[in-house]
Formats: sequence, C-alpha cells, structure tokens
Amino acid sequence: MRGASARYDFAGRVIAITGAAGDLGRATASRLAGDGAALVLLDLAEEPLRAFARELETDGASHLALSCDVTDGDAVDAAVSAAAERFGRIDGLFNSAGYQGAFAPVDTYPLDDFERVLAVNVTGVFLVLRAVSAHMRSAGGGAIVNAASHAGVRGPPNMIAYAASKFAVVGMTQTAARDLAPHGVRVNAVSPALIGPGVMWERQVRLQAATGTHYFDPEPDAAGRAMIAGVPLGRLGTPDEVAQVVAFLLSDASGYITGFNVEITGGI
Repeated sequence: MRGASARYDFAGRVIAITGAAGDLGRATASRLAGDGAALVLLDLAEEPLRAFARELETDGASHLALSCDVTDGDAVDAAVSAAAERFGRIDGLFNSAGYQGAFAPVDTYPLDDFERVLAVNVTGVFLVLRAVSAHMRSAGGGAIVNAASHAGVRGPPNMIAYAASKFAVVGMTQTAARDLAPHGVRVNAVSPALIGPGVMWERQVRLQAATGTHYFDPEPDAAGRAMIAGVPLGRLGTPDEVAQVVAFLLSDASGYITGFNVEITGGI
C-alpha cells in the first residue's frame, strides 16, 4: 500500500527545472511548490509552459517561466542569469529536459535522430549543468538532480540513441559530483523505468509495438501489458513517485548523498 509522501522544507529556496512542461517536470514542480520552493521553469515548448505557469500562479506559487532551448549554450546562460537576477540565487536544479527519440533496431536507426537525441540528452544536460553549477559554486553550494533513465543502466531494445544518452548522463553525474563536492554542490541522478500514464509511456508502447521486433507484441495494448507484467511490483510508477525522489535528493535530508543514481523501477 502506498502511503503519503514525505514533505521537505523548501521555503526560501529557488529550484530550476528544465523540461518543466513535461510529465516529470510538471509533477516535480508541483511537488516542490507545495513544499514552499520558488521555481524557475524552463522548457522549449512555450505554450504548454505558459499554461502550466498559469496553473502555478493560480495556486500562488512564486515562479519564473522561460522558453529555453537547452542545446543552445547562449540561451541556457541567459536563462540562468535571468533566474539569478530575479531571485538572487539558485539552490537546486532538476535537469529533466530530454528527447526519447526514434524506436528502431541499431542497424536501421536513423543518424539524424541519433544526433538529435544526443544533442538534447547529453549536450543539453551538460550545458545546463555547467551554467547552474557555476552559479552554485560561486554562491557556496546547492543540489542538482539529473534525469537519467533505466535505459542508462540496462539498455533496452530499439532505443540505441536514448540508451547511449542516458548512460552518458549517469557518467556525467558521477564526474560532476566529484568536481563539485569541494564547493558544496551535490549532484545525483534518478533513473526511472516504466512511468505513466503520460506522453512518454504512451509513445514508447505505441512505437515499440510498431518496430516488428520479437520483443514486443504488434498490438500496442498487449505490448504495454507485457511490459508492465515484467515489473516485479506489477504496475507503472507514477510521475509523482519520481518527484518524491527528486525532492528528497534536492532536500537537506540527503545532505550526505552525492554521485548516486537512484533507480526508480518497481524492482526491474
């Protein structure tokens, strides 16, 4: 039986979230706002971002919403500077922006999509990590959580680009944790597996089923059921359950944890 979420005190703290209009970004932002955090919301999808920002405004959450392409270093630097100017500080980061990519076996995987996945999931994560950590280092500390994936722990079929990118995020997390520990900046990662409902889960099931490979039933509903059947806990995880782990890693409750990748997989 799932119990109530633990709560953490983020009053007076400023947390930046990339991919803030996505399933995990929204869940985490809502969770942190409920714990008193001021939020910097970054996403390339401007209209969904603005709509979500209006929801937070209705709830009275302090926030700054900025459209930002994480693959553009100048845009990232400008957004981080705007956030620091608005709030005077950035205490935490959930580096969550990502792109799932195509679904195809390695021998037919399209190069242009491979490059796009790495641009968003590797270069984009690096650019945000670099900009925010530089600010935190000069400010005396902070906490960062990078969104990796179970695909970066054990590569799934038909997702060569996504798996490569998320393995890279785990490696960047471990190196950044060592580089930044002397400056009071903690860096951890979360690696969710099957999380839903939501856009990424529905897209994954539909496109895996369409690959025609022997791993997945060609009928999407049957493919989804089989995927869930492989989870020891027997169900999908929820975006709120990921947000709970992110909140813990950004909070003082995890003050002696850095360089760690938390797998949120239901036991896979």
